[in-house]
Amino acid sequence: MKVILITGGSSGIGASTALECAARGMGVILTYHRNPEGAEQVVSQITAAGGNAIAIPLDVSATDSFPAFKTRLEALLLEWKRADFDVLINNAGFGLFNPIETVTAEQFDSLFNVHLKGPFFLTQALLPLLAKGSQIVNITSATTRVATAGVAPYAAFKGALEVLTRYMAKEFGPRNIRANAISPGAIRTQLGGGLNEAFEALLSSQTALDRVGEPEDVALAIAGLISDDNRWVNAQSIEVAGGYQT
Repeated sequence: MKVILITGGSSGIGASTALECAARGMGVILTYHRNPEGAEQVVSQITAAGGNAIAIPLDVSATDSFPAFKTRLEALLLEWKRADFDVLINNAGFGLFNPIETVTAEQFDSLFNVHLKGPFFLTQALLPLLAKGSQIVNITSATTRVATAGVAPYAAFKGALEVLTRYMAKEFGPRNIRANAISPGAIRTQLGGGLNEAFEALLSSQTALDRVGEPEDVALAIAGLISDDNRWVNAQSIEVAGGYQT
């Protein structure tokens, strides 16, 4: 059984990815920070369908907690008779809409810690547990390509994560570990407070397929990417955006 770890798996893209991967027979370990109820709901859906899933807490901004998290993960893997796992999906995140002139240092640091520093050091901490031939998927954003007023720090750190993805692919290549980024466009989630009717209409008009994406649209792309069908895809940033501002 392939085992995956998804950070931020209690809602949105993370939850949909957990459900989709479990439906394909994968064991799912998902993390949550402020939404234990959502995480348990995802686990319940998976186990009710006969799948394997566990939810555990993790604050990806708290890098000093990663050694203890690794120890707990090792114990959970042993329950599945594994000493390692197969896919790390760095998905946890949050949105903040502020023009550059009003962003505070605290807000900047918070975004940096969650979207770049956290994935960097979590991957570093868990690298010994990644099986040979495993995969890393970093969730970035179409805002790295299309400048969207009000999300400069978020987009900047997601852009850095895209660069980091290529370096992961290069440095982990000798262990046959692949690293790719999935870059969603406008998706109907609660990131940044969600979409109101007017904002959704605007985003739909800027998308070639004339709608915003659903979390399931991205989940399908992630599940397909980590399948053996895409074993030769590496060091790529794949936009899943329906033709956003094409």
